[in-house]
Amino acid sequence: MSARNLIRHVRENVVLTVVMQEDATSDEITRMQKLVDVSPYVLTSRYITKEEALQEHIETLGEDPEKFLGYNPLTDAFELRLKETYMQADSIQAIDSRLSSLPYVNRVIYHTDVINILDQNINKVLVVLLVVALVLLAIALVLIVNTIQLHIYAKRFLINTMRLVGATPWVIKWPFIRRNIWIGIEASVIACGLLAGVYYYCYEKLSLVLFELNYFTVGSIVCVVFLSGFAITFFASLMATNRYIRMKTNTLYEI
Repeated sequence: MSARNLIRHVRENVVLTVVMQEDATSDEITRMQKLVDVSPYVLTSRYITKEEALQEHIETLGEDPEKFLGYNPLTDAFELRLKETYMQADSIQAIDSRLSSLPYVNRVIYHTDVINILDQNINKVLVVLLVVALVLLAIALVLIVNTIQLHIYAKRFLINTMRLVGATPWVIKWPFIRRNIWIGIEASVIACGLLAGVYYYCYEKLSLVLFELNYFTVGSIVCVVFLSGFAITFFASLMATNRYIRMKTNTLYEI
């Protein structure tokens, strides 16, 4: 989720600059603004007058071209940020062709190399992060399952005694399953608290949004964490207790 959010943030901050003709009238600029406002591919737009463009040029490069040219060589322009779904090379080329064909548009400027790099590397980034997530998940599963099995291993003679006095399998299993499920729920609460702390730190201290903070996202994370805590502890406890219930007394001394 964080990777997708980061990729969307990067894509939606790539700027397309629509440079207007030098002789573009106020009506044509208004027409262009209306076109931008109703376009389904535009996320945000910003109209920049030639005076604002000149001031930004001076602040960025420290030079005033109007002093040695005698006039302002810059023109009015629109800065567009596109929606993520349109940040593909073919989609941007189609948008470029459409806007460039307008009589009051001089040209459309965008960084082709940046877009190509995004297209080529996004899938690689997602695959790498997915592999890392799966490795961490495997490590967590091994640690949790082994811990539960060690706890039940230490109680194997108690399990055998309960079996010998006539206790049914579920009477034997349930105390172990209940205890470990409760531990899984407690661990899920701690995990959600740690996630909230990490999110708050990244947002407040690093100005980094790990994922969108909405009901669906938060609900999905909480549900996955709690369901995982329940499922892992339940099945690990069930398998471990079943193993020792089926064992004969003499075998318990050999393991």
